[in-house]
Amino acid sequence: MATIEVLNSGFAATVQDLGRYHYQSAGFPVSGAMDQASLKLANLLVNNDANAAALEFILAGPTLQFAAPTFIAITGATANPTVNGQSVPLNQALAIQAGDQLQVGPMTAGRYGYLAVANGGLQVPVVLGSRATTLKIQLGGLFGRTLAVGDGLPFEPAYVLPSLAHRHAQVPAVKAPTHIRVLKGPQWDLFTPAAQSQFLQQTYQISQQADRMGYQLQGEPLPVPRENLISEGTVLGNIQITRNGLPIVLLADRQTAGGYPMIATVIGADLASFVQMPAGQDFHFELTDLTRARALLTRQQQALATLAASFAAQKYQAPVGPARTGAQKLAQIITHGG
Repeated sequence: MATIEVLNSGFAATVQDLGRYHYQSAGFPVSGAMDQASLKLANLLVNNDANAAALEFILAGPTLQFAAPTFIAITGATANPTVNGQSVPLNQALAIQAGDQLQVGPMTAGRYGYLAVANGGLQVPVVLGSRATTLKIQLGGLFGRTLAVGDGLPFEPAYVLPSLAHRHAQVPAVKAPTHIRVLKGPQWDLFTPAAQSQFLQQTYQISQQADRMGYQLQGEPLPVPRENLISEGTVLGNIQITRNGLPIVLLADRQTAGGYPMIATVIGADLASFVQMPAGQDFHFELTDLTRARALLTRQQQALATLAASFAAQKYQAPVGPARTGAQKLAQIITHGG
């Protein structure tokens, strides 16, 4: 087992996978990546399982030094990363040698970036079936907290990666959307027709009160239903209306249950765009139906599946890249002395 040394921690960097499911009933938040589509892409680029643990960072990425060879991919928010001072691309598999320094730096568009490492991802302990970090209860990840200077992230070295030269993806530039599609929530009918219309027609912005638990929105307050509600389980993307009439969109580290009325839920296909949206950006909610929401999510999933199939098909197309572990280890010893 080798380590990645943290030279600069960036901002709020944590280890995340796709989340800790099946434990909400016991009070454990799901957590996991805020932008799951970007995490899945990063893992695909380095030939990992979609649920492999990766590094998530917010607004500014870390500076890291690798103690052994591997392959990495950086996805999500737009940044200008460098390896040993030389610019490297996003959304592409990159070969890393022992001693290399990666500097991610600040995000120039979007909020959340991801760094995946080949050969199974970051090897922090599995807690309740997941390596995801839940900061509020200091669970999972690396000691249940954000990264700090001097930390060592464990990983298994990697010397080969099939289709290395072909492992890149065309990803549209991060752009703030003007509409976020939603489904009617479980308490939609408790709101008056006037409140429903106001919710869909008015302009919202994400406020400065935005973190991994949820984004509070700015806008004209909605009339709040007077009915007393029994607390119920929460779902990623639920939009609850608090007593002040303002929406909060529940996200990865959300509470496991809530008693505020849920007027709507952001569809899965739009969650990545929503979490990457900057504070102050104007947008509207747009109502859709379950059939359309499923079709949009399926289209996203099929795009990843198509990309994975293309990598498999290009395995033996030139340039093939490193293919034999033993030969690559020997080359490392000859070239770098270890």
